Amino acid sequence: MTLSPDAGSVTVTGRQFPTNRGGLCQKGWTSAELLRHPDRLTTPLIRIDGRLRPASWDDALDRVAEGLRAAQVAGGRDAVGIFGGGGLTNEKAYMLGKFARVALGTSNIDYNGRFCMSSAAAAGIRAFGLDRGLPFPVSDLTSAKAILLAGGNVAETMPPLVGHLKAAADAGGLIVADPRRTATADLAVLGGGVHLQLAPGTDLPLALGMVHLAVIEGHLDREFVEARTDGFDDAWLAAAQWWPERTERVTGVPVASLRRAVEILSHSRRSDTGAYILTARGAEQHATGTDTVSAWIALALTLGLPGRRGSGYGAITGQGNGQGGREHGQKADQLPGYRRITDPVAREHVARVWGIDPSELPGPGRSAYELLDALGHPDGPRALMVHGANLAVSAPRAGHVVDRLRSLDLLVVCDFLLSETAAMADVVLPVLQWAEEEGTMTSLEGRVLRRRRGVAPPAGARSELEVLQELAVRLGQPVSRFPAEPEVVFDELRRASAGGVADYAGVTYDRLDAGEALYWPCPDVGHPGTPRLFLDRFATDDGRARFTAVEHRGPAEPTDTEFPLVATTGRVLAQYQSGTQTRRVAELAAAAGPMFVQVHPDTAERSGLRDGDRATVLGRRGAVSAAVRCDDSMRLDTVFLPFHFAGDARANLLTNPALDPTSRMPEFKVCAVRLEAAS
Repeated sequence: MTLSPDAGSVTVTGRQFPTNRGGLCQKGWTSAELLRHPDRLTTPLIRIDGRLRPASWDDALDRVAEGLRAAQVAGGRDAVGIFGGGGLTNEKAYMLGKFARVALGTSNIDYNGRFCMSSAAAAGIRAFGLDRGLPFPVSDLTSAKAILLAGGNVAETMPPLVGHLKAAADAGGLIVADPRRTATADLAVLGGGVHLQLAPGTDLPLALGMVHLAVIEGHLDREFVEARTDGFDDAWLAAAQWWPERTERVTGVPVASLRRAVEILSHSRRSDTGAYILTARGAEQHATGTDTVSAWIALALTLGLPGRRGSGYGAITGQGNGQGGREHGQKADQLPGYRRITDPVAREHVARVWGIDPSELPGPGRSAYELLDALGHPDGPRALMVHGANLAVSAPRAGHVVDRLRSLDLLVVCDFLLSETAAMADVVLPVLQWAEEEGTMTSLEGRVLRRRRGVAPPAGARSELEVLQELAVRLGQPVSRFPAEPEVVFDELRRASAGGVADYAGVTYDRLDAGEALYWPCPDVGHPGTPRLFLDRFATDDGRARFTAVEHRGPAEPTDTEFPLVATTGRVLAQYQSGTQTRRVAELAAAAGPMFVQVHPDTAERSGLRDGDRATVLGRRGAVSAAVRCDDSMRLDTVFLPFHFAGDARANLLTNPALDPTSRMPEFKVCAVRLEAAS
C-alpha cells in the first residue's frame, strides 16, 4: 500500500504488487485511522501507587534497566524474559534477539509466532531441510487448476490472496478442508470444488486417508518418490491403516469427497495444469500439529508435487512478518539466518559478528507458552519485556497467563496503543507503528520487502531500535554494539545471516530500493535471489525429501458428558489478531459486531438457546460470554469462537495449552465445552 499525507490527514491506496495486485482488505483500507488515533501512546508510562502515570523517557528507561538488573541479581541471567512478535521488522526482530543474548545474557526469549507458524516450520524442516512458508512465489498459484487449502479461511483472513485461487475455483479444483462452511469453503463449493468438512482435530487422519486413496487408486507418482524422496515405505505403513471407510468414520468426510479431492489434485498434476497443497492454522494449531503438517506433506510427496515448477506444498503465514520474524533470532532455539543455537559453528559465526566469545551466548530457552507459564516462579523470569504481542488476549489459557503476568516484579510493554497487556504493565514505552518507520519485512514467499517511512511519527514516540540501544547502554554495553539506524542494523543482519539457511548477505537497501525482487537465500550482491526452492534438490544433506510416518492420537482434550461440544477458534474478516488495533477502528468494529459463538441451530436449541441470545461457553479452564449466532452449515458437535475480543469475551480463556512435542505449539483449535444461557 502507499500513503498520501494531506493537511494532517492520511489516506491509504492500493499498490500494484504481485501478491495483492492493487487490492487491500477492509483492514488495509482503514489502517491509516490508527496513525492519528486519540488512543495513540506518545508518552512513557510508569506505574506509581497502582496507576500508570506519564513519565520522561529517561525516567522510564532508568526504571526498566534497574528492574532488569535487580531481577538478574536476585535470580540469575534467566530471571529476565523477552517476548517478541511476528509483526516486528526484520531489523527489530534481529536486534531483540541480540539484546536478549548479549545485553541480558538470557536464554528466555521467544515470540508469538510460536502460536502461529511453528508446526509448519518444524514439519518443513523435517521434510525439506528448511522452512520457508511458500518455496515459490505467490503468483505461481494464479494459474493452478487444483489447490487444496487445509485449515485456512483466506477469503476472510487474507482477501487479496483469493485472486490467486480464482483459476482453481473456476475449474472446480479448489478444495478446502475446514470444520466450518467458511467463505473460502463457499468459494470452493460454488465453483464445483470440494469442501472437506472434517471434525475438529481429525486433520491428520484426513491427510493419511487421502494418502491411502492416492496409493491404492493409482495416483502415486512412483518415479518422483523413488528419485527424490526417502521414507515412503514407513509412511505408507501408517497410511495403509486409514482405509476410506475408517477415514470417513473418524473425520466425518464422505469417501466420495475424499476420492474426488485426490483425483482433482492428481489429474491437475499429471496434466501439468498446476496442483498445490497449502496448510494454515487450522491444520497446525494442535498438540499434534507437526505430525499433521507432515501428513499433508506426505500427500504432496505421494502425488509428486514439491520441487517442480507449477506444483508444490506451502504454508500460509499468518502475521505481517511471520516469515522474517522467525528467521533472525527471536525464537528460543535460533540464531540469525535460521541457525540452530546449539550448533557450535553457528554460535562461532554469530558471536564473531557480535564481537563476543561464543561461550557467552546462552543456550536454547523456553518456548512461548512455557516461558509464560514459568513467570514469577522461583526458577522462572521475574521480569518480562513484551514487544508486539497482547498476551492477555492472545495466549492460550489466557486467565492463567494473566495471573502469571501479575506475579512479575517487572512487566515492560512496548506498544503504540494501550493493549490489555500494556494496561497491566509497570512500564509502557510508546513506540513507532508501521507507517512511521524504516526497515524490511519478509513475505510468506521469502521475498524481502522494504518498509519506507510514510509519515513522521508523533512527538514522544521512539523506535524500538532506539529503546534497545538506550537500555543496552544502561546495562553496560558499548553504544556501537546496538546501532539504532535500520540500514546499519540490516547490514549487520546480512553478515550474521551469511552462510545460514536464510541467507540475506546479498540483499541490500540499495537493491531493494531499485526495485529488485530478492528472495532468500541470496548469498552475495551479485546473486539474483531464489524465488523457487527445491527445483534441483531439497535442502537436506543428500538433497532428498523425507516422508515421516505419523500416527493419529486425537485431541489432547476429548469431549465428555459434562463438556460435549468441541470449540474451535479463528478469525473474522473485520478483525485481526488480539484486536488491539482493529477494535479501535469504528468501521471495523461495526462490521464485525460483538463477540459471538457460531453454532448449529439444533445444538443451540438443545442448550435452550436461539439466535441472538446471550450465552456462556464453559470449558475446563474458563468461561466466555458471547451472542449466539446460529448457522445450519455448522457441524452439530462444533462451536466456533473468534479470538479478537477482550475481557470475558476472550476465546482464549478456554483454549488448551497442551503442546506439540516438536514445535511447542499449543492446541488452540480444539477444546471441550458446553453451552448455557447467560445468567
